Amino acid sequence: MENLKTKLAKIDWQSISESINEKGYAIIPKTLSEEQCLELIQKYNNENLYRKTVVMERYRFGLGEYKYFDYPLPIIIQTLRETIYPILSPIANLWMKVLNIDKVFPETFEDLQSLCHQNNQLKPTPLILKYGIGGFNTLHQDLYGEIYFPMQCVLFLNEPDKDFKGGEFVLTQQTPRAQSKAIVLRPQKGDMLIFTTNFRPIKGTRGYYQVNMKHGVSEVISGERHTLGVIFHDANS
Repeated sequence: MENLKTKLAKIDWQSISESINEKGYAIIPKTLSEEQCLELIQKYNNENLYRKTVVMERYRFGLGEYKYFDYPLPIIIQTLRETIYPILSPIANLWMKVLNIDKVFPETFEDLQSLCHQNNQLKPTPLILKYGIGGFNTLHQDLYGEIYFPMQCVLFLNEPDKDFKGGEFVLTQQTPRAQSKAIVLRPQKGDMLIFTTNFRPIKGTRGYYQVNMKHGVSEVISGERHTLGVIFHDANS
């Protein structure tokens, strides 16, 4: 997937890193092309690509469906994992340092995957999600095991207000001894959102402190909404 690699190489990662550190997320416009978005949606019903299907209402996760890809992953997903992880790992390591957490993430995606496999986390976590009218996703964190990377990506495969209405991406930030803050985002088709999986540091008057983060999707009012979730760590189930 040379075109995607070239596109990722041209991104101003310095400004993206600044946004992630400042807000806990960053939006990168038009990461995927129209053709790539359509290709992923069209493959949704190809069961040979997936290891597991989850009907969300069965587990009170929301209303909708998602499927975990199986190995080998589609080239688009593998390229995203391998290319973006080494850019994000220094940010993650800085977070661990300022929060005095004794954890260091490997420099390369291959080494992170090896670490997951050593801890019996062997199953791929990238997934594609599908919501129809009334669909939503409750607030959650994607951890999957003892080894987890504190950032992940979601790529938006449909055009809001054209293919669907509603279905905003929601982040919540729980500051200690304060009310939760809601962040509502409406990325466009092909955009990639990088965001905090479970917590991030914020600088206060006495140094850095930890705030917990969750994410979800508001109710889809009309149409159909697909997204691709790219999580870097593997799962134990």
